[in-house]
Amino acid sequence: MADDNWLDHSEQFVQRLAERLTSGNLPGVAAQRKMSSAERRWAPDAAELPTLRKSAVLALLHPSPAGLAVLYTLRPSRLAHHGGQVSFPGGGMEEADASLSHTALRETGEELGMTTADVCILGPLTTLFIESSRNLVHPFVGWIPALPPLAPDGREVAEVLSVTLQTLLDPATVATCVREVNGQPRSFPSFYIPPHHIWGATAMMTSELLAIVAQVRDVDFPVDASAPPARSDRIPSHR
Repeated sequence: MADDNWLDHSEQFVQRLAERLTSGNLPGVAAQRKMSSAERRWAPDAAELPTLRKSAVLALLHPSPAGLAVLYTLRPSRLAHHGGQVSFPGGGMEEADASLSHTALRETGEELGMTTADVCILGPLTTLFIESSRNLVHPFVGWIPALPPLAPDGREVAEVLSVTLQTLLDPATVATCVREVNGQPRSFPSFYIPPHHIWGATAMMTSELLAIVAQVRDVDFPVDASAPPARSDRIPSHR
């Protein structure tokens, strides 16, 4: 297993991560399934496809004092859909959006009250079908060299969570939570970030991201190597 040199070479790590995300060979359902319920329906019927909503979310990586971290939002409990759940910022594609990655950036900017001009889209994760909300969710991974001040929209965000990759990769973080579905209690795998559980679709997308991070971190990062310049043209852009 590689050591933690990757924490000291964030630009190199991000570059390798972008290369892996755009390789066309993602872990996909095999990684998502690790954090899913056994009863999950993975794919819609062909006849359903024209009726499904297209959405996009952003897993935004950024430096933090404790190491590379990813942003999550806690949705207000009063919301009708996924209220009280931890999620990635994102939402439905609008007619004016040039692409799904643009949707992810726009929604992130709106929810967190931040400019996304300095966000580089590193690449996509595997699209996820959400039966309960009739959604095809397209996750993207982004990187920002310095997180700007945030002004979250209180109508959509109750709290912003910054969770390090080291914490998410720690097996002790994996837990189980019980949630009510259709009036019945059900158990779901989760990432426990006290006092919150990351579960459901967000946990499945996080699981795939962590599978890719684990692959990339096993590449040695020479201690004497200089980090590449923090320029967006070094990283594939999918804006």
